Amino acid sequence: MTNPEDEILDVVDDRDEVVGTAPRSEVYRQGLTHRCSFVLVRDPQDRIFVHRRAATKSYGPSTYDAFVGGVVGTGETYAEAAVREAEEELGVSGVVPHRLFKFLFSEPGLSWWCDVWEARWDGPVRPQVEEVDWHDWLTEAELDRRLTEWEFVPDGREAYRRYLAHRG
Repeated sequence: MTNPEDEILDVVDDRDEVVGTAPRSEVYRQGLTHRCSFVLVRDPQDRIFVHRRAATKSYGPSTYDAFVGGVVGTGETYAEAAVREAEEELGVSGVVPHRLFKFLFSEPGLSWWCDVWEARWDGPVRPQVEEVDWHDWLTEAELDRRLTEWEFVPDGREAYRRYLAHRG
């Protein structure tokens, strides 16, 4: 398995147009804008897959998230990354996400375009241990309560806020 820090990412501008490429480690070290896909996954009871990120993650270690996903590799589309990341993190195959919206997330020294998707999954999951330390399916009311009690990764928190506004 290759080191995720060596993964080559597209570097993009404020219009989400590719302006170059760089290893993930350099992208994060220099705060270069790149691309990520986020997938909110619901089960047949309409609960949301929520997980605690692995302690080894470079961004947001041991924080909670209501989205699975991650960086878009160089030359990869947002759609390809959404499927790949959802399947990897859930430990399944056959995820069919549908696109909702995109926004630019930024905090001091970091920025990335977040392409937000939603998917349904009706089978068992086997979350990737390198990515997920804990998981459960929560109702929206349970998730809303946990957002005030647990530390959520900042980009996922912002994506969920926008998801609720987008849904109306």
